[in-house]
Amino acid sequence: MARKIKTVLIDLSGTLHVDDNVIPGAVEALKRLRETGAFIRFVTNTTKESQKLLHDRLKKLGFVIAKDEIFSSLQAARQVLISRQLNPLLLIDDAAVEDFTDLSKEGQLNAVVVGLAPSKFHYNQLNTAFRLLLEGSSLIALHEGRYYKCSDGLALGPGAFVKGLEYSANVKAEIIGKPTADFFLTALGETKPEEAVMIGDDVKDDVAGAQAVGIKGILVKTGKYLAGDEDMILPPPYKVCSSFVEAVQVVAEMIV
Repeated sequence: MARKIKTVLIDLSGTLHVDDNVIPGAVEALKRLRETGAFIRFVTNTTKESQKLLHDRLKKLGFVIAKDEIFSSLQAARQVLISRQLNPLLLIDDAAVEDFTDLSKEGQLNAVVVGLAPSKFHYNQLNTAFRLLLEGSSLIALHEGRYYKCSDGLALGPGAFVKGLEYSANVKAEIIGKPTADFFLTALGETKPEEAVMIGDDVKDDVAGAQAVGIKGILVKTGKYLAGDEDMILPPPYKVCSSFVEAVQVVAEMIV
């Protein structure tokens, strides 16, 4: 007999909103989901803004979300840097740097951290990263997303730049965020994977990553979703829904 769902993991960009545009009905759907009593955590690979700025954005969009309900690849990377006492070159957006300002140290850089940073992805900066890697620095990727959805269409993600650095420096990046098993299991806390469900718009990072550790994955047809995405992974998504609104209806029945 299937276990009752206790925890719901929810992606943010592309699932609840796209830039400053709310997915229709998402605010109300989240309120209904909270009424079920399920434990909710928002898991995101968004690296273009700090946790504070992201939380402020979500509040302005009308979402009732506590700051500590958000678990991001930025937070996970911060934990790694602290635990290993690394001094990184940060290829992340200026709006996200505040999450790391207290970690900056004097002395030799010994890690390269890559997130979504369009303003940093130019030859001089990437060449600096390349030379650090040749000298033995660790390559840490907040994620290696292929693309993401913004208000004017799909945009290139950091994955292409991570792969380029891997190729040129002959190194392998350590991936921190989705779809790694550690990221999902940390987000679950004490919940068993079979008692959780993940809702997201990325069939690989959100759904396949979650299902690889035993979490049911629901794919929504918003954000970066492209027709046929559900056929790209095995096993296929537990459910495919038109949007977060429909996904909440499905999850509510799994909680009862």
